[in-house]
Amino acid sequence: MSVLIDPPLWPKHGTVWSHLVSDTSIDELIAFADRNGIPRRGFDLDHYDVPAERYDDLVAAGAEPVPARDLVRRLAASGLRVTPRERRASLGR
Repeated sequence: MSVLIDPPLWPKHGTVWSHLVSDTSIDELIAFADRNGIPRRGFDLDHYDVPAERYDDLVAAGAEPVPARDLVRRLAASGLRVTPRERRASLGR
């Protein structure tokens, strides 16, 4: 299993957020999120946005903490990263 989480650094909605990804498969990511009660509304094509208060629980459940730069590098290397162009296209923009 290769589910990764970066530190909660991304501010929005009165908190800071982490990104949860898999460098193996989207199915693995969704299964991990489901097992840990992460709502599907947090899924954004190749990652979940998770609030800071969930970080320690997700690490305890097996997510590997990595710096944000490493998370992006490993996601891109896996071929699972959604590009900004693909993200805009999915939104019809």
